[in-house]
Amino acid sequence: MTAEEIRRLAKELRLDAVGVARAEAYVETERHILDRRARGLFAEMKFTMAQPERSCHPETLLDDARSVVSAALCYWTPEEPLAPGEGRLARYTWSDAYAELRDKLDALGRRLGGGYRVLVDQNQHVDREAAVRSGVGFYGKNTMLITRRHGSWVVLGTLVSDRELEATPPLRTDCGDCRVCVDACPTGALDEPGTLDATKCLSYWTQAPAAVPDDYRSALGAQLYGCDICQDVCPWNRGVQKRRADDEPSDAGHVDLVSFLMADADELMSVYDRLYVPHNDARFLRRNALVALGNTGDASHTAVLERFAADTDGLVAEHARWALAQVRERE
Repeated sequence: MTAEEIRRLAKELRLDAVGVARAEAYVETERHILDRRARGLFAEMKFTMAQPERSCHPETLLDDARSVVSAALCYWTPEEPLAPGEGRLARYTWSDAYAELRDKLDALGRRLGGGYRVLVDQNQHVDREAAVRSGVGFYGKNTMLITRRHGSWVVLGTLVSDRELEATPPLRTDCGDCRVCVDACPTGALDEPGTLDATKCLSYWTQAPAAVPDDYRSALGAQLYGCDICQDVCPWNRGVQKRRADDEPSDAGHVDLVSFLMADADELMSVYDRLYVPHNDARFLRRNALVALGNTGDASHTAVLERFAADTDGLVAEHARWALAQVRERE
């Protein structure tokens, strides 16, 4: 099947970008992962970095694998202004774009015929490397996959096929001299451009199974989960933001922090089951909400912060005491 036929099928399925690479080992990527792991740059992150001997070998993910189809789906939509007392989730969490992409890739696999396997948001495969090899995008200095038309505001997925498909060439472009994302990161997580130091990454700390370091708490602002700073400032992202500027703005990623804190733990985990939370334990979400409230709250929030400052859970209580001190200092 030719690359043009693949692109036509992808367009019919409303995929925003698609490309094809050979089912071959990602030798350099595996070496890079092992090097970063040895340097401790992953902190406690697992994901595709946990088993590079598997995630960097698409040829082992399907019997007689010949082709790797990479696809991207844009999730950017305009955002409503944050209201007082609200926290914010990273933009990719506002809807389950991964589920939509998974369905579209499954439909593509059926159209291609033969044996295939779909991998979306799974640890068994480094989706970004397939996307780079097939020309879907290129690695930015913020380590994100950047597409020509939709920037980095995309979720990625992969279809491994036993069909012989025409490969598409990589993009011959990069970030050039631009270092806007590097300079914008408030914690220096991108000081080595193209290599993320997770121990300094705000997004990592909202997902880490530990206390958020004191030095990073204020930098989170109202952010309850994840971080979009390096994407918000990226020049490659201006195109899709401009094209979709007239779309209906969304507040799907906004959360009333007090209601969030007071919610039952099981209810929280049910409502936010699409988020990665360590050990599926709501205390880590409450930790994040307390930091956000400490950064944005006022005297009206003192009572709820005092309640959590007396919590029997040491992690929750410590973050509540920090938040209470921030609010009192501002007041």
